[in-house]
Amino acid sequence: MTDKPSLEGMRVLVVEDEMMVSMLIEDMLADLGCTVVGPASRLDEAIALAKEADLDCAVLDVNLGGQPIFPLADLLRERGAPFAFATGYGDAGLREVDRGSPVLQKPFREGDLARVLGELRAAAA
Repeated sequence: MTDKPSLEGMRVLVVEDEMMVSMLIEDMLADLGCTVVGPASRLDEAIALAKEADLDCAVLDVNLGGQPIFPLADLLRERGAPFAFATGYGDAGLREVDRGSPVLQKPFREGDLARVLGELRAAAA
């Protein structure tokens, strides 16, 4: 595919509690030339990775095993790492302050992920 944005080498934190969904996202990221950080399936794991890892951006499941992802989103925002939410429930559960972050509606395609990551890369530049 020649219309993919250049995402080669992007370091992406994946936070997803459904193993099969996480594996699918990891495969998509690898196909796009990204490096996966994590993945993390629990909030405490994700926060530790976000504090320690050198990240370009993150893809965050909105509801991580019943725990809201917003403490991690706040940490990423403080560190200047852009992120996108991934949800199967639409954006109705997102706080008003987070509506500026892209939302990937599950299930999404590799092209959707590439577009959103390209937007995050451009916004961070």
